[in-house]
Formats: sequence, C-alpha cells, structure tokens
Amino acid sequence: MDSIILALQNVKDPEIDSISIVELGMLHHIHLEKGELTVELLPTFMGCPALDIIEKNVVNELSNVSGVHTVHVHFVHSTPWTSNRITLRGRESLKEFGIAPPPHFIEGETKWEVDCPYCGSLYTTMENLFGPTACRSILYCKSCRNPFEAMKPISTLM
Repeated sequence: MDSIILALQNVKDPEIDSISIVELGMLHHIHLEKGELTVELLPTFMGCPALDIIEKNVVNELSNVSGVHTVHVHFVHSTPWTSNRITLRGRESLKEFGIAPPPHFIEGETKWEVDCPYCGSLYTTMENLFGPTACRSILYCKSCRNPFEAMKPISTLM
C-alpha cells in the first residue's frame, strides 16, 4: 500500500499544482485485491470541474505500480470532505503557492481569520468571497499590500 500512496502523491490538484490529492485529504479508501485496485476519493467541492482530470491522473499514476493491473476510481459523497483533512504538508504547500490555507475548525468556533501567505500578518481583509475557483476567495494584506487567495473553510460543523 505504501507504493500506492507514494504514487498518489504525484497526482496534483490541477488548479493548485503544488499540492497532491493526498495532502488535500481527498484520499478516503484504497482496496487492492488480485491486481484490481479501487480508490475512493472525496471531492473538495460538489461539481468540481477538475474531477475528470484527477481521475485520469490517478489511473495513469497507479497503472505503473507493481501488482496493480486494473484501477477503478470512485468519488464518494456520503462522507463529506472538510478543510480539516488537509495535512500539515498540504497547508505548507498552499502557502508556497501563495494561497492561505483554511483554518482548522474546532467545535463552537465560528470566525475565519486568514494569515497572509506572504508575510504572515493577520491584518487582512476580504476583497471578494468569490475567487478564481469555487474553493477560493480573494483577500488583501494591509501589512505587505499584496492581494492573495485563501482556500475557503469547509466544515461539517457549519
């Protein structure tokens, strides 16, 4: 299974090519039996236009893994993806790309504070809730004066 996870690390989000689907927390379940591999993924957003590309890239990567003859990819909606699933490395990858990662949700917490991915300042303001994709917003840092994107927080607590 380690070789499968390692191969999936090569499958990047088509819109944020610095982060893998594993780091995004999209990997839900893998099952390998007699060379037939089933991969269940959690979409970050319903209707995400990148799902077909992700599926194709998963199949391409896993077809090269020893012992895997057939790959099936299923997108699972019964378990919701939340932004808490993003790994620590994934959060760092988002910052390196210039996108502020979403906060970790804690029960009872409702505020969304966004650190600037460039200077780390909390002196930021929302410019537009709607960014270039459904999962991102546009913000502005009043400290370093850079506009930046922030990944929207998604929680089952909301």
